[in-house]
Amino acid sequence: MGRMRCVFAALVVSLLAAWAQSPVDPPAVKDTALENSGKPMLAPFECTEEDIQSFGLGCSEEEPCPIFLELSAFAPVGNQLFVAGNIHSASSTLYSILLASADGGKTWREPFTRIRGASLDHVVFVDFEHGWIPGQIVNPLARDPFLLITSDGGKTWRRVSVFEDSRAGSIQRIWFDSRNTGTLIFDRGQSGDGPRYELYETATGGDNWMVREASDQPIQTKRMPLENEHADWRLRPDAASKSNRIESVSRHKSRSLNRLRKPPRRRQPSQPRRGRFLCQRFAGSARRSPRNEAVAG
Repeated sequence: MGRMRCVFAALVVSLLAAWAQSPVDPPAVKDTALENSGKPMLAPFECTEEDIQSFGLGCSEEEPCPIFLELSAFAPVGNQLFVAGNIHSASSTLYSILLASADGGKTWREPFTRIRGASLDHVVFVDFEHGWIPGQIVNPLARDPFLLITSDGGKTWRRVSVFEDSRAGSIQRIWFDSRNTGTLIFDRGQSGDGPRYELYETATGGDNWMVREASDQPIQTKRMPLENEHADWRLRPDAASKSNRIESVSRHKSRSLNRLRKPPRRRQPSQPRRGRFLCQRFAGSARRSPRNEAVAG
């Protein structure tokens, strides 16, 4: 069989600035499909005046700000593909972004509104209907972790805060054993007094969390799954094409394809990467059931 290749030069987040817009809530993204024709697909993005002021962007009409796309999480779920990350400038994270394809990468849409100053880290599905995407506000510091939750296979998502009050820190790891029961490890970082790491459990599908353990040392549990998510798939940056590549590789293919790395968390201004990605599927790869774990990179 031949090799099928779908190319996403996708999501070149261009350098645009808005000049006559009043401060408003984060702009809603139109539910318009991005068509993969082998040419760059442009993810709609436009800075509001509030963005320029609140993020300290030095934009002008003559010198617009370069804006980049960072993809950090990917998951195949049946025939669907999900990829998540953030949109950022050279110095600040601007918005989270979630992209979904229901046709193997031919078309993509954004099923959830971008969240200001936030980043999405992982995509976790326990079956073909129930999934979670952890994230947190990261601008200026990591705080206020939340989950995007779906119960209809990713068609719709809702945002749920992990804590009632604002807290500094981020979700280090999260996994689910069923659509109702799950565990997360929260990393407080170096802020405040008390143990740095906290283990929480839920019996309500992520709507409520109860603390079960706290420690100054990284927490390990017997129930913790192996760090082997989506073994037949990889999301990695490609230096030659300045892109992110999503690859599906059958087990009998070259092992070098199984050593692909995740994209860096932050790109340096001196070496900006374009926000494009390629999607390749190699013939003979078996369809994988969704994994139920996520590990912080």
